[in-house]
Amino acid sequence: MPRRTAPPAVSVHSASIADALALAALDERAFPPADRFSRRVWRHLLGSARRNRSALAVIALGADGAVLGSAALLLRRGSRVARLYTVAVDPAARGLGLGRRLIAEAIARAPRRCDVLSLEVRAANAPARALYERLGLRAVAELPAYYADGAVGVRYRGDLAAVRAVASR
Repeated sequence: MPRRTAPPAVSVHSASIADALALAALDERAFPPADRFSRRVWRHLLGSARRNRSALAVIALGADGAVLGSAALLLRRGSRVARLYTVAVDPAARGLGLGRRLIAEAIARAPRRCDVLSLEVRAANAPARALYERLGLRAVAELPAYYADGAVGVRYRGDLAAVRAVASR
């Protein structure tokens, strides 16, 4: 089956603290309970963490203003590693290439000092893992009982410039 592509009416821009409630609602639709960010977590990421430049987030909106997806990076001061902390796509918008676009938009905003992208994902999340591998990321560690519900995680890492080049195609 051919891959659907995101309609051009989808806009992606930097998320703000005003988006916290909508992003928490997106997480409710997109993730199992153990993986969801609460409004409080989103307010932190989009508030104090954003102000001190330790986090950035992007949000995808449909033509009707509906939140279709988000991605967030964590950035440690002085670190060369940008950590992809979350990528969420509304179940109704999956298969449109929106996850790839969100990653591209988020890493395009990463500080120039960052040259490594790192992330953790559930070992059982085959679609996400396939996307990360298509972007050039490589599994570097298995993380037993990494998630709150005891699920196994996998850490991926890759050259940020190489991932940026592939993701932006």
